[in-house]
Amino acid sequence: MVGQAVYGGVGALLAPLAPTLLRHRLKHGKEDPARTGERLGHPGLARPAGPLIWIHGASVGEAQSVLALIARLRAERPDISILVTTGTVSSANLLQDRLPDGAFHQFVPLDLPAATARFIAHWRPDAAFWVESELWPGLIRAMDETGKPLILLNGRMSARSFGRWKLARPVISALLRRFALILTQSAEHSERFRALGAGNVVEAGNLKHAAVALTVDDAELARLQCCIGDRPVWLAASVHPGEEQALADAHRHLLQGHAGALLIAVPRHPARAAEMARAFTSQGMAVTFRSRGEDPDAECSVHFADTMGELGLFYRLAPLAVIGGSFIPHGGQNLLEAARLGVVPLCGPSMENFRAVAEEMQDAGAMIRVDGATMLPGTIKRLLTTPEELAEARLRCLEATAAHDGVLPRVLAEIAPYLPQELS
Repeated sequence: MVGQAVYGGVGALLAPLAPTLLRHRLKHGKEDPARTGERLGHPGLARPAGPLIWIHGASVGEAQSVLALIARLRAERPDISILVTTGTVSSANLLQDRLPDGAFHQFVPLDLPAATARFIAHWRPDAAFWVESELWPGLIRAMDETGKPLILLNGRMSARSFGRWKLARPVISALLRRFALILTQSAEHSERFRALGAGNVVEAGNLKHAAVALTVDDAELARLQCCIGDRPVWLAASVHPGEEQALADAHRHLLQGHAGALLIAVPRHPARAAEMARAFTSQGMAVTFRSRGEDPDAECSVHFADTMGELGLFYRLAPLAVIGGSFIPHGGQNLLEAARLGVVPLCGPSMENFRAVAEEMQDAGAMIRVDGATMLPGTIKRLLTTPEELAEARLRCLEATAAHDGVLPRVLAEIAPYLPQELS
C-alpha cells in the first residue's frame, strides 16, 4: 500500500501539468479536441438511470475483443447500461459505429486523483471490467474503494512485463489483489499473475477468439472486387515503421513473374502512408491511396488502405495477409482477425504479444511462420501460385477459429455472479 500511496502523491504533484500534456497530445492528433474534458474526469454524457457496468480497454485491439461480450450482455441483460472507456481517438471512432444500443463510449480519465474521483463520482459503476494488461493504479484503487467488484478480463502478462513486475512484487501484488476475479487468456498468463501475488485467477481462454468478424460494406466490397478482377492479391495488415522495405522487396520479387500482382498495404498509423509509399515508388511501383478516393486500378501495384475502420473490407479482398509488427521487435498484431475470415496469416519471428495464439494456429496449420524478412518473397510467391495449398490453409483458418466458440459462454458464466442483480 505504501507504493500506491507514493503513486497517488506523485499524481497529485503532477496534476497541474495535465493541461500541458493534453495540449501536446492534441497537437499530435492523439486527442479529440471536443472531448478533452473527459480526460480530466468531466463527463461528456449524463449517467443513465439504473445499473451500469464499466468496461475499460486501452485501444482498438482491446475494444474489439470485448464487442461480442458487450453485445451478449446487452441482449441478456438489457436493464444494464454499459460504459466503455478507451484512451485513443482511433478506438473511440471504432466504438462509435460498433457499440449496441445501451452501450456508450467515454475517454478514460488521466490517472490523477482529481480526475479519477470526478469520473467515479459521476458514473458510479456497479461493477468494472478491465481488459488485458493496462493497469492504472489510481483508477483501480478508486474503483476498489467503492466496494463494487473489479474484474480483469482476457488477462495477459507478457514475459517482459512479468520480468519488470517481479522487481516490484509487493506493489503489483497489492494492485492485483484489488481484482475480485482475473480471467486469463492461457495457463501461461495465469501462472504469471499468480506468481505476482494475484488471488482469484481463472484460465478462461482468449476473448479475441470470440470477437465478431470485422464488418464490411457489401456494396463497396463488390465494387472493389470488380475493380481488381482476377489479379493476384496479397495484403499487409498493421504495418509498423521499419517493415515497409521488406514488403517492397517482396512485392518487387512477385511482380517479376506476375506483372499484374497487387499489394494492399494497411499502415498501423494511416498518417504514415505517404512516408511508407516511398519504399515502393523508389523501386518504380505505382501507388494509390484510399484516403484520396483513389482505386487500385490496372496501373496500380500497391494500394494504401490508409483509412480507419475498413480492415474487414480489405481482408476480404485477399487470401493471404502479412501480419505487421512481427518483422520488427514489436510482438506482432492480432492474427485472428484475418484467420476468422479465412485469410491465411503470414507472420514474422516477433509474435510475443500473441505467442499462445500464434503457436496454436501454427500447430493447426492455420498460420505461416517465417524466420525473417528474407523469406517473405519466396513464401508469398509460393502461396499465391499454388492455389491448392492456399485453399487448404484457408480452410484450416476457419476450422481453427471455430474451435474456440466456447470462450464467450465461459467468460459470461464466470462474470455472472459479479453483475448487478436483476430487479424483481
